Amino acid sequence: MSGRRMVSNLKHTLSRLLVLAGALTIGHSSATVAQPQSPARDRNAPVLFENVRIFDGKSATLSGPSHVLVRGNVIERISADPIDVAAETGVRVLPGSGRVLMPGLIDMHWHAMMVRPTPVTLLSSGIGYSTLLAGAEATATLMRGFTTIRDLGGPSFDLKRAIDEGLLPGPRIYPSGAVITITSGHGDFRQLSDLPRTIGGMLARVEQLGGSMIADSPDEVRLRTREQLMQGASQIKLTAGGGVASPFSPLDVSTFTEAELHAAVEAAENWGTYVCTHAYTSVSIQRSIAAGVKCIEHGHLMDDATARLMAEKGIWLSTQPFLDMSAASGLGPAEQAKMGQVVTGTDVVYALAKKYGIKTAFGTDILFSEALAKRQGAMLAALKRWYTPAEALIMATSTNAELLKLSGLRNPYPGTLGVVQEGALADLLLVDGNPLENLDLVADPDRNFLVIMKDGKVHKDTLPR
Repeated sequence: MSGRRMVSNLKHTLSRLLVLAGALTIGHSSATVAQPQSPARDRNAPVLFENVRIFDGKSATLSGPSHVLVRGNVIERISADPIDVAAETGVRVLPGSGRVLMPGLIDMHWHAMMVRPTPVTLLSSGIGYSTLLAGAEATATLMRGFTTIRDLGGPSFDLKRAIDEGLLPGPRIYPSGAVITITSGHGDFRQLSDLPRTIGGMLARVEQLGGSMIADSPDEVRLRTREQLMQGASQIKLTAGGGVASPFSPLDVSTFTEAELHAAVEAAENWGTYVCTHAYTSVSIQRSIAAGVKCIEHGHLMDDATARLMAEKGIWLSTQPFLDMSAASGLGPAEQAKMGQVVTGTDVVYALAKKYGIKTAFGTDILFSEALAKRQGAMLAALKRWYTPAEALIMATSTNAELLKLSGLRNPYPGTLGVVQEGALADLLLVDGNPLENLDLVADPDRNFLVIMKDGKVHKDTLPR
């Protein structure tokens, strides 16, 4: 058999497997999920939302009764008057009956390949199984109303491609590719028996899988950054300090030097995009800023002076409302102790963000637990501890979308996300209730999100008939 024919057969087989995986993983949901149709039919069938009140992603109030026409994958028209589609054929009419139409939710710190497996399962399984498992979770993520995620570590490029090609339902993915870390850093899951590392030698298992890449010099950092960009990364993620889940990575440790961080920034900027860093402490945050990093992930242990510096420099803070130890429930005692330090800093980081007006994005950073992933919406609802429902929802829609734009020409989904306005991409949720009054509605998407649309396609419709 020729090499070309073997490649063709392999692609055909993988496509059929992914379609089957998507079909199997959505069967548990009570939602009515759109059946596979030809791309042309999906794209050309207009959808009309009648009699809805709109949360546009920016305003703290709802619109009056409105009608929204979606054509292709964009919002074509919004009108206070009824939109006449009688002359058109094939228009799908969804009666809102006064319910709230809002933008799809965005999670700015997600790990699509690392949600369902345990660390042992992830490191011991083939990439095929891990991708199929991630495909199942991707469908569940979409059905929770999260139509876009920024993937901050993991080999999600093939999963993104499969979703974009319509092989299975899932959110838009802004991939970072492998997390770039140092020897002993957050993301280095080797054992002590694996030492010493030989530069240019055999890759560790986590590196072979594309979960993280170890780099111990500016040149290595530059190389690993370019490799992720070559594969399609929309932004680059480095670990500038210690982390919870990694076995040899104390929280207080600062990892990369400024020169190493700058090497990643320079390579990313050459591609027109940016670097974000995992950083809890003031030292790791300040070093990241000095190197040109545009976005800090976490920040739970920073001090007042560092928060003020972030605000002055216009640095983004992408943080998470960690309020209990559940995120470390499957980890060992040392990791749980580190999680306790992070939880203690949660109130502090949000207070500082509000005090200095830091540009703040919402994410969840859920790892290694399907059960915890089901709380994705509940973590958004937890923001009511510091924000009004409107402030929290604006953060999880239009504000998050603003941060996504930092990818520039590396943005895999050109267009406007996070808002309900004419010309925006049609990622929409129809909510049974008013989330501007009751933020807890987003914590129960099975019951309260009656329609879920992504890219103009209805993936869930449980409206009363």
